[in-house]
Amino acid sequence: MSLTLTVLPGEYAVAQLPAGSAVPDWATRGDLWCVMNAPDELSVVCPAEGVPDGVRVQRGWQALRLTGPFEFTLTGILASVLNPLRDAGVGIFALSTFNTDYVLVAASDLGRSVAALREAGHTVQE
Repeated sequence: MSLTLTVLPGEYAVAQLPAGSAVPDWATRGDLWCVMNAPDELSVVCPAEGVPDGVRVQRGWQALRLTGPFEFTLTGILASVLNPLRDAGVGIFALSTFNTDYVLVAASDLGRSVAALREAGHTVQE
């Protein structure tokens, strides 16, 4: 399965807030953001510059958007992207929406990620 991915501009961050936290204003700014509530935490993916000091955070992520939309019945979409990244030793953070998927990779791994994806037959637009 050959896909097209686009590297989104800007640096992203993955932050963790305590369980039961209210969604902070900074978490919902920018073009791409995601808030996930779980029993033991509130996770936030958002532009890195918006995360204030004092928040548990990992910065330095680049986002790749898979060109969709994809029907829910399709299988192997993420695997076709994640397997080459795994084989290249690249860690990921994945997000899904109704229409498509996003994969975050460390900015320091972006070149290796793009090369691995292209070698796997995908098109990557930078």
